[in-house]
Amino acid sequence: MARRKQSLFEDVIELTSKLPWWVGVVLAAIAYVILHPIATREIAEVVAFGKIGGMVGAQFGKTFAMIGQYLLPAAFLSGAAMSAYGRYTRRALQEQVAASPDRSALDDMSWQQFEALVGEAFRRKGYAVAETGGGGADGGIDLALKKEGETFLVQCKQWKATKVSVSTVRELYGVMAAKGATGGFVVTSGVFTDNARAFAAGRNITLMDGKALHALIRGVNVPGKAASVPPVYVTTGAPFCPVCQSRMAKRKAKNGANAGNEFWGCSRYPDCRGRRPA
Repeated sequence: MARRKQSLFEDVIELTSKLPWWVGVVLAAIAYVILHPIATREIAEVVAFGKIGGMVGAQFGKTFAMIGQYLLPAAFLSGAAMSAYGRYTRRALQEQVAASPDRSALDDMSWQQFEALVGEAFRRKGYAVAETGGGGADGGIDLALKKEGETFLVQCKQWKATKVSVSTVRELYGVMAAKGATGGFVVTSGVFTDNARAFAAGRNITLMDGKALHALIRGVNVPGKAASVPPVYVTTGAPFCPVCQSRMAKRKAKNGANAGNEFWGCSRYPDCRGRRPA
């Protein structure tokens, strides 16, 4: 369905709604402070014929300022209100799911709520989150994340029964390459096929099923406990934990079939036991 053409007023509201609410309030104040003096300024009567053009321009600017001194602040404040409400609803969703003993709460929401929830979970892990809306020229990307100068792309799939196939992961990988992203996430309330997991392995794509997402959401409100752990070294560009999205640290297995082999373990161990192959 084609997107309805919006007015400039609606565009300003939409843009402001994607910013922190206080930014909209500041912009409203700045717009009024700049435009009000122009709107109330007296325009001198024309004496010389050659100055008529300047008077017309000044009159046009005054007319625009008279309207804009109220219209622009109203648009900015409307966007700020939408931003504040969106922030409130995302927090409420996160707290609702975090309080749930299992991931069933993920199945009882719309795809818009699911996308907002995923964005809030990443935001609370220190990412700067931009909601792209999915579809269109962005290749189905729903969220763009920034952290420590690196870009990560996210596809959200709120599928309650169907498994997410390898085609979705391939699509994300193609967009990552085109945009030069460091990594990506496919997040679903369901599960992934074996082919999807096999394709993601080694490509810096994290697949988060409903269980992993629920663990991430529940973990963001739980402060890490001080624990005595063996010394570890963290390398530049260490990957992020597939469970809680903290930075990982390289460790050596001390026992078992992999004794002596290195692996990536979550820096929040033992609170989080996420790991990746080195």
